[in-house]
Amino acid sequence: MSTKLTYCQIESAVHEAYESCKSMKGGQNAHYIPYLANVDSDLFGISLCLPDGHVVSVGDTDYVLGIESVSKVHTAILVLRQLGARALLEKIGADATGLPFNSIFAILLENERPSTPLVNAGAITACSLVQPSGDEEAKWQAILGNMTELMGSTPRVIDELYASESETNFNNRSIAWLLKEYDRIYDDPMEALDLYTRQCSLGVTAEQLAISGATIATDGKNPVTGTQVFDASLAPKIISLMTAVGFYQRTGDWIYETGLPAKTGVGGAVMGVMPGLFGVCAFAPPLDEAGNSVKAQAALHSIMSTLGINVFSNTKYEIAGC
Repeated sequence: MSTKLTYCQIESAVHEAYESCKSMKGGQNAHYIPYLANVDSDLFGISLCLPDGHVVSVGDTDYVLGIESVSKVHTAILVLRQLGARALLEKIGADATGLPFNSIFAILLENERPSTPLVNAGAITACSLVQPSGDEEAKWQAILGNMTELMGSTPRVIDELYASESETNFNNRSIAWLLKEYDRIYDDPMEALDLYTRQCSLGVTAEQLAISGATIATDGKNPVTGTQVFDASLAPKIISLMTAVGFYQRTGDWIYETGLPAKTGVGGAVMGVMPGLFGVCAFAPPLDEAGNSVKAQAALHSIMSTLGINVFSNTKYEIAGC
């Protein structure tokens, strides 16, 4: 079965989601990170990028937000590019923990590997795996260069956020040393933690995240720059990780209700990937108890519902002009 979606339908769905969700209340900013606690809680934007590079944006999509845990997707892609899918599976894993993103208990339960690169433990391990080994600055340039290719433009570290994160990352320090105890970190643990903290402190826009989502959706080819960023065979791997653990302990409910593989960050962004169709990002700072943006979730749910699409559907979708 094949269904056509027009540009007009997609643009209308994005604007409808914005209008229906912009007055929503509920949730609170990530109060445990001082910088994020002070971000304007009324900020809200949606950006969607299509396979031809056409971008639909509404609201505060040019605001530079803290990427936070959405960055885990990008660095997981870098590890896949550098070491391959088998190495990521063996050294980190691809299982959902079913526990909060910063869980130490999850490490104790599965001490043979960190479970997934999309929770804090696995993301710190992923940073330790980035090549070249033993050279933190060269690793950072690899992380930044990979993100630049995925987004089509270069993100910049928000210095105040980086300082705020570094001063309050006590739980992540415990995670890094526990990973070292179990031989599940593959370079200097404090350097790996610093790389992870820096990547989470990058400033990006919703539009940049939508473009990086679209790069995944189009089998690794950036639709804006035309660059083949990673091999097409890796796209199903990263999409499967997002499907399994993108919303941490709320992932099952999310994917059941929306059918949209997505990854959240405590900065308020949610980046979604609909294979072959689009990458999308909704952004609003107030979070639910699991650390996921309340308004962004509602907006993406609205878009998927309005368009009647689902990653698990047997329907084949095509995009046509208005």
